[in-house]
Amino acid sequence: MTSETIISIFLGIGLAASVGFRVFLPLFALSLAAYFNIWELNENWEWVGSLPALITLGVATVVEIFAYFIPWVDNILDSMAIPLAAIAGTAVMVSTVADLDPVVTWSLAIIAGGGTATAIKGAGATGRLASTASTGGLANPIVSTVETGTALVVTTASIFAPIAAAFLVIIILIIVFRIYRKLRPRPKT
Repeated sequence: MTSETIISIFLGIGLAASVGFRVFLPLFALSLAAYFNIWELNENWEWVGSLPALITLGVATVVEIFAYFIPWVDNILDSMAIPLAAIAGTAVMVSTVADLDPVVTWSLAIIAGGGTATAIKGAGATGRLASTASTGGLANPIVSTVETGTALVVTTASIFAPIAAAFLVIIILIIVFRIYRKLRPRPKT
């Protein structure tokens, strides 16, 4: 396994984690990076760096970010975004991983990419529901701001410092699961 392959795996994991916070933001950033030749995508995924994809993902990113600032709409988006996060997390991993056998690439994409994105999106949706229940949705814009900011930081780190982004993802996963454990319903005894 070459250093390029390892870096591409770290890129994919970082972007997949970002997808768990905002589905379209990391895809848009990846499209920008490919369009400006910062990152080379796998042959079958080069279309992500095209101008039509860049525009489409840019518009989707702006709509998604602003929609999460509308109480109750954000909870509806979360219910749709969980399966989308799994698909998008898998897609960013497949599109970035270089020089691996297709079976290994897809296995890694499904487990590390889709799994990471789904875990973060699921925990975030649970947190948003708790925020809605406890504050009537008044704190949800704060939650949305933190999620968007985290997605932006992790996405930027993934593109420009993939190894650092991988460590950041580990820290985020630890924090997310600690919060999730505190928020999940406890069985009544």
